[in-house]
Amino acid sequence: MSIAPLATRIAIKNVTPDVSSAMSALHRAALAAAKAADIEPELLQLIKIRASQINGCSLSLGRHTRSARAMGDSEERIREVRAWRNSKLFTPRERAALSLTEAITLVFAGQVPNAVYTEAASLFEETQLAALIWAATVINAHNRIAITTRLEGSGAPPAASRPGAGG
Repeated sequence: MSIAPLATRIAIKNVTPDVSSAMSALHRAALAAAKAADIEPELLQLIKIRASQINGCSLSLGRHTRSARAMGDSEERIREVRAWRNSKLFTPRERAALSLTEAITLVFAGQVPNAVYTEAASLFEETQLAALIWAATVINAHNRIAITTRLEGSGAPPAASRPGAGG
């Protein structure tokens, strides 16, 4: 059985630079909101790693695992993000943020359950909760662009592809 070559993908940033700029501005605004709400940068990386794992986005997964390492997160914690529910390495706040991230990422599977939202709302102030929702939403958007345009984890597009967007 032979595998068909990938179709050449659009260079989305070049074709729609205004939308790409708006996406970049949204990303910067979400980061600024998280900083203003005193959300730990390490927690943002966990959110981005988990959403990227679920979505299968190698570009973002590579980028955010490298960032988590650079911030001092351990290899063990990074490895266990996928199985955070069964790990003792995550704080209640991290667990709530990861649960919320999963619900947002898998929203098609039953909305964001009240229990998930209520748990996050009990552990984060309102501005922090808003920042978490934006962070999860933005990484999901970045993942979908990177996956659709076939960017790879190394940051280099496959031979049959052109650069598009990142996460």
